[in-house]
Amino acid sequence: RGVVIKTGDDTVMGSIAGLVAGLDSGQTPINKEIQSFVRLISAIAIFIGVVFFIIAMVMGYTWIEAVIFFIGIIVANVPEGLLITVTVTLTLTAKRMASKNCLVKNLEGVETLGSTSVICSDKTGTLTQNKMTVANMWLNMKMISLETGKMNYGENFDPRTPGWEELGNIACLCSNSDFVDVKENWQKPVNDRAVDGDATEAGILKCYECLMGDTSKKRKTNPKVIDIPFNSRNKYQASVHQDDEGKHLLVMKGAPEIVFAKCETILVDGEDVMIDETTRKGFREACEKLAGMGQRVLAFVDLHLDSSKFPPGYDFSTDDEEPNFPLDKLRFVGLLSMIDPPKASVPDAVAKCRSAGIKVIMVTGDHPITAQAIAKEVGIISSKNVLIIFDSLTPIPNSPQPGVSACVPGYVMTDWEEADLDKLIRSFTEIVFARTSPQQKLFIVEGYQRAGNVVAVTGDGVNDSPALKKADIGVAMGIAGSEVSKEAADMILLDDNFATIVTGVEEGRLIFDNLKKSIVYTLTSNIPEILPFLTWVVLGIPLPLSTVAILLIDLGTDMLPAISLAYENAELDIMERAPRDTHDRLVNHRLIFLAYGIVGITQAAAGFFVYAVIMASYGWMPNRLLFIKAEWEDEYNNNLEDSWGQEWSYGQRMMLQQTCNGAYFLAIVQVQWADVIISKTRMLSIFQQGMKNNVLNFAIIFETVLAAAVIYTPYVPQFIGIYPLAPEWWIPA
Repeated sequence: RGVVIKTGDDTVMGSIAGLVAGLDSGQTPINKEIQSFVRLISAIAIFIGVVFFIIAMVMGYTWIEAVIFFIGIIVANVPEGLLITVTVTLTLTAKRMASKNCLVKNLEGVETLGSTSVICSDKTGTLTQNKMTVANMWLNMKMISLETGKMNYGENFDPRTPGWEELGNIACLCSNSDFVDVKENWQKPVNDRAVDGDATEAGILKCYECLMGDTSKKRKTNPKVIDIPFNSRNKYQASVHQDDEGKHLLVMKGAPEIVFAKCETILVDGEDVMIDETTRKGFREACEKLAGMGQRVLAFVDLHLDSSKFPPGYDFSTDDEEPNFPLDKLRFVGLLSMIDPPKASVPDAVAKCRSAGIKVIMVTGDHPITAQAIAKEVGIISSKNVLIIFDSLTPIPNSPQPGVSACVPGYVMTDWEEADLDKLIRSFTEIVFARTSPQQKLFIVEGYQRAGNVVAVTGDGVNDSPALKKADIGVAMGIAGSEVSKEAADMILLDDNFATIVTGVEEGRLIFDNLKKSIVYTLTSNIPEILPFLTWVVLGIPLPLSTVAILLIDLGTDMLPAISLAYENAELDIMERAPRDTHDRLVNHRLIFLAYGIVGITQAAAGFFVYAVIMASYGWMPNRLLFIKAEWEDEYNNNLEDSWGQEWSYGQRMMLQQTCNGAYFLAIVQVQWADVIISKTRMLSIFQQGMKNNVLNFAIIFETVLAAAVIYTPYVPQFIGIYPLAPEWWIPA
């Protein structure tokens, strides 16, 4: 039975769901870049088209002819194959990342991870193994360390140590976890067995079983009579057990400061001793030392209940406000501390992030002391830095604090404004946020975004979903992650390993570089495609290249080489660079100048050279071709003289023009061989980078074979507006 106090949107889960539903993650960086690029190319195409529409009208062309010129200029300017190239490139990278346990839900997220400048990471299960192991105990007011190696766990501890019998008794009985009752599970070593219960309970259970090996027997001979489950208000778990003689034992474990306050005596070397100030001081020092090592600490206490007051068959109850059995004046037995060790790959991954200029910020619900200890261990906080653990009275500095790190508990931020968080972010480069709520995690992500960062967030729980949704890229855990977190995220780590994020960052940076290469390769052919129309309109020469041939270049011969650049390896160690500046455009003025002003002009020169050579070889010198357009295209003029005085019919002229069109088309394909080799490197020479990209090598062969097939396959050239070439016309370009 229970009392329902809230439903739907009024529950905690409902409020989190409402928070997620009201969030807009915004545009991804690559989306912004492509949108900016499309606007730029469209503006250039329309501007040039309008200018030459006006020129055509001024030169006396009809408005229909001027519109055709306008459309031709736009077609030549727009890289029709770029959409396919970008999509395929992102897809190939996503596939490559999936093979490395990084599943991308949103293709644009591939590049976003490469642009990341801040990673807000959860602790448990992401940075740590989420496998609690008992590492230390405080027994008889002495610290005892346990060997935590997988093969020899606890071998350095003597179970005959005074007090262990009582401590082990509580650890075994005051628990709701058990080994999964499957034959295969029992055949495994204790540390590898599956457990029904959370990580902390599993750690305690495995510790006791490794040392004593009689968990099942102990629980059968001391059955549980009543249980008070752990909750966040009480912060302890208690149960009463009855032994073979009918006597009752109360056992309790929980938060050290809460449980210790209920005790009157302490067990020291087998004797009950009254707790005094010396005992309290030793207890506090032990708790601080263990927590300072990043360990989770639990206190264990018991009480033998008076048989006269609690005889066999006594009806224990918790139905009233207070249970009908004592929960104070207990006996303190000892402390067990558990460590959730960092994953072996995390410190190296954090170091790589640092070298790549990426800040790693820990955002966790754990205790500040535990959080900062793990942060130091994995390298999020430098051990040489001064650490400030904030409280409600700690002032936020107004200027950067070099050599100082900050640990900020959630309760400190309860009344903070955006300006307070912004000031904190400006002041400290190394920050750990502890004891944070879902709203505070969202608040932190928005703060780093306001500072101009591209923010990635990792998380695995329902409470992480608002931050995952708001982040530029949300990264959920594939194994331990909840379905809600996976739904809110853009990417899922199939192995729950933080190091996999670093792999994703590397791939994301590589894809941005390779997209630049693909775009510059694709844009270079725009100039040799535009200039034939411009010279046809302005200089009045026979058209050097047909519109269909332009589409064939953009959607045919150029496609595979552009895609093949996605397979290009990194030129230098891209993880040594700082994150990409948000003002560094995918297509900037330098790239446009390279594509249009250098390589594009060179390609156009090659095309016009071949065009002029073929025309001259048949008697049409360049000066004779100027402003001949009207006569050349007059189908009733069958006696047009060339430079040598030879007369040409309309059909002969069209055949020659189509031959030149074919040669111009082939020249573009040929100079694109060099262009793709130029585009494959942006920093290194081709000798350093090498020609190891076999997809690119195949693409060069493919576009050549495709061009030859188009030119020489019967009936195909006439649909494209070209004419088969003599073999010698392959040479001039």
